[in-house]
Amino acid sequence: MKVAIVGTSGAVGQEFLKVLEERNFPMDELLLFGSARSAGSKYMFKGKELTVRELQYNDDFKGVDIVLASAGASVSKEYAETITKYGAVMIDNSSAFRMDEDVPLVVPECNAEDALVRPRGIIANPNCTTIMMVVVLKPIEKLSHIRRIHISSYQSASGAGAAAMAELQQQYKELVETGEVKTINKFPHQLAYNVIPQIDKMTENDYTKEEMKMYNETRKIMHSDVRTSATCVRVSSLRSHSESVWIETERELSVEEVRRALQGAEGVTLVDDPQNYVYPMPLESAGKDDIYVGRVRKDLANDNGITLWLTGDQIRKGAALNAVQIAEYLVKVGNVK
Repeated sequence: MKVAIVGTSGAVGQEFLKVLEERNFPMDELLLFGSARSAGSKYMFKGKELTVRELQYNDDFKGVDIVLASAGASVSKEYAETITKYGAVMIDNSSAFRMDEDVPLVVPECNAEDALVRPRGIIANPNCTTIMMVVVLKPIEKLSHIRRIHISSYQSASGAGAAAMAELQQQYKELVETGEVKTINKFPHQLAYNVIPQIDKMTENDYTKEEMKMYNETRKIMHSDVRTSATCVRVSSLRSHSESVWIETERELSVEEVRRALQGAEGVTLVDDPQNYVYPMPLESAGKDDIYVGRVRKDLANDNGITLWLTGDQIRKGAALNAVQIAEYLVKVGNVK
């Protein structure tokens, strides 16, 4: 088994290295790829020093079984044919192929079998906010079909990458030292001591691309006609995203039913004792595999509504871990090539 990472130097690429080592992914060789700028960089993996190669149009992927890619949509589109031409399965973390009909969009807890049909040799990793939400929705969908979802997300700086995390830290440093922020590059406005009600570019309907991803990707993953309306907000936490979610189901569900379903769900940890101030927070979900859920309660505005709060590490389950879990599933069922 030969595995490759494309985009090794980025936040998700670095998380790929951690997750593969922690989970002892079954492989004989790991290759690292990156841009011309990161080529030559060295990283440790299982006690061995590996060197990043420059991603080029060549035969470097001959003999590679699985490629974990997180180098951005433009790079994925440009090099997909090079990566897959000798039969490698490309698990892509960018938005490049997510809504293509001939590319499965997979969250293993929800629709692992979709990964088995991949005409182009590509499997897409969904958007981080979508991944986190559908992991929690799946056990509720089994109780009663979900008709509508409303979401407000609270997304940390790390969702915009390693440079964005560094920018937030720099802004706080500047505020302490000079009383004003001078560094604003990764975000449209100052993020320190602020929230920004825009993630990604605006579309014609005044929803952002991030918000429309949640609408479209949720339907594709869950094979559902569910309608989703989201407001995605950047907050000044460093790592882990959170979401407030309002769900309308076909039949009225009790809070107890929903809690029981969540307690037994794969990839979910229920943390729900609000009377004693016990609920999940991003500080606690950072670095963890599961999506943490709490504040489960009836929607006062809808008899068939349930409201809940969730938080999860979007670099981990929202990106790297989900991709590795897809790869693990392919290995488990013997469907790598």
